[in-house]
Amino acid sequence: MIAEGINRMTEKEKNLVDLHVHTLYSDGLFSPEEVVEKACELGLKAIAITDHDCIDAIAPCRKAAEGKDLEIVGGVEISAESADGDAIHILGYCIDEEDTDLMETLGDIKADRILAIKKMISLLRENDVFISEEKFFDDNQKGAIGRLNLARSVVRENKNLNIKKVFDRFIGDRAPCYVKHKNLDYKKTIDLIKNAGGVAVLAHPGTMGSDEYIPDYVKAGLRGIEVFHLRHRPDMCTQYSEIAKQYGLLETGGSDCHGGYGNKALIGKVKIGYEIIRNLMKESRNYGCQD
Repeated sequence: MIAEGINRMTEKEKNLVDLHVHTLYSDGLFSPEEVVEKACELGLKAIAITDHDCIDAIAPCRKAAEGKDLEIVGGVEISAESADGDAIHILGYCIDEEDTDLMETLGDIKADRILAIKKMISLLRENDVFISEEKFFDDNQKGAIGRLNLARSVVRENKNLNIKKVFDRFIGDRAPCYVKHKNLDYKKTIDLIKNAGGVAVLAHPGTMGSDEYIPDYVKAGLRGIEVFHLRHRPDMCTQYSEIAKQYGLLETGGSDCHGGYGNKALIGKVKIGYEIIRNLMKESRNYGCQD
């Protein structure tokens, strides 16, 4: 039935992509194999794997996609800071996944994330919320871990809590058990992506930081804005599309899929045309000019 539905797609629908997908190598719920399977079921032409501060899932996703009509775009979503210290996320597309500086820096971030999580587990205990640190790290051995991983473990071991309550009461940005891991400043983040031959794109600007700093990001080498995102209202998409045009930036988009609700995966909930991948490749030093 799925294949029959795909056959009825228009040519435009056969060339749709989701350029913001997470796996269990950061705080997603799906394995590389599951991500690829779900993307193929939807008839997507390509997906970008953009785990937080981690590129480890790209190779397994490519392996899972072998023999399938699905292109895997290598990416990463790096935690960064704006000029005033606000948290922002910068996507890096078409990166050299073997770039030494990139791998070493992401390794340092991963190590600091682990330290922050250990401190949060200790603070949770002081607030009468208990999880097994040993079990948590046994369950989260791959890639880069974050607060969503921690919140899921808290909920599994404390049935009176849910994800929202865990963040609101304990590990949200201003909550008592939150410990901030080290982020790169935006200039270093953009340089890291550029030096790895990649294309730096501001992730979901409508959900964090301030638009007033976008000119600074552009000056530092930002080349795109994630205009289309699951949490961007139509008016926000219009707003960021206009900003992109003003500064000559690429307009990207994706679902920011970390999993789903029930049996409904969020992958593919935001889709854009395949031509954006060609434009990203033109910007990337790793591909050169693409026809």
